[in-house]
Amino acid sequence: VAGLEHPWSLAFLPDGGALVTERPGRLRRITAAGELVPGEVSGLPEVFSSGQAGLFEVLISEDFASSGLVFLSYACGVESANHLCVARAKLGEDRLENVEEIFRALPAKKGDAHYGGRMAQLPDASLIITLGDGFDYREQAQVLGNHLGSVVRIGTDGVAPEDNPFIDSPDARPEVFSYGHRNVQGLVYDPVEQLLISHEHGPRGGDEINVLRPGQNYGWPVITYGLDYTGARITPFTEYPNMEQPLLQWTPSIAPSGMTRYRGELFPEWRGDLFVGALADRSVRRVEFVDGEAEDVETLFKELKARIRDVITGPDGALYLLTDESDGRVLRVSPKP
Repeated sequence: VAGLEHPWSLAFLPDGGALVTERPGRLRRITAAGELVPGEVSGLPEVFSSGQAGLFEVLISEDFASSGLVFLSYACGVESANHLCVARAKLGEDRLENVEEIFRALPAKKGDAHYGGRMAQLPDASLIITLGDGFDYREQAQVLGNHLGSVVRIGTDGVAPEDNPFIDSPDARPEVFSYGHRNVQGLVYDPVEQLLISHEHGPRGGDEINVLRPGQNYGWPVITYGLDYTGARITPFTEYPNMEQPLLQWTPSIAPSGMTRYRGELFPEWRGDLFVGALADRSVRRVEFVDGEAEDVETLFKELKARIRDVITGPDGALYLLTDESDGRVLRVSPKP
């Protein structure tokens, strides 16, 4: 599929078709035959589109067959005061119905960078939502009283579950699941090993892959393997007590984006591997993930010369790639005959 403006997220529907988001604020349909439906799905909430801000992830609810529910993450507000927001809605034929905002990151921030925006649904139906530090607010990633630089967990109604790690802490936001993050733009829940795996952007270097666990501090900006964009040192520490070490870090930065853990049938030799899209590196990295250890073992699809925004395992076992371009594409990867 071609003709998409900066596609950001792809989600397959039970009928074999798919939904794809465009960062400027459009939701599009792709038919089961692989054809882009003209026009857009109407009824979206108002999206703040500027720089890195826009419409991010579309997630199909696990009970979609009976509920028709989808979840959308997006930037909302204005340049001087904006947030990462999440809405739920019922998907009609060509429009969203019963649209309701269920999460808004607090406080409001200025600027148009570092939103996070990836989502996953856990077996208990709760939603995991990744955030960023807002770029100019990195110290807030260590402050539990706001959502900046955190990963949050909410119910599908937007309410923080009673077993969230900081639910009883008066100085913490009840939705916070983990903290100390810079800009988490890769997330996958693997039901086989019951692991929640993420990656996040470092500054100049220090991109990370982590296993997310409730209540843990992932260190930013107290620890990092990267430098500031000026070349200045952000911190003298790459390790610190009670802060998690990444399973893998990339220096120099590859600018990781969407990620999948392959569990399909078409590529049995890749089963269990992570596939990480890379924006700056214009590639997909294959990461072997075994016994809690991660190793970058192969660089794929450099010949595309494209910024890869998302990587998805399709229901057919193929890999699907989104290219982050003004004339963006959805590419299907299958074994050679």
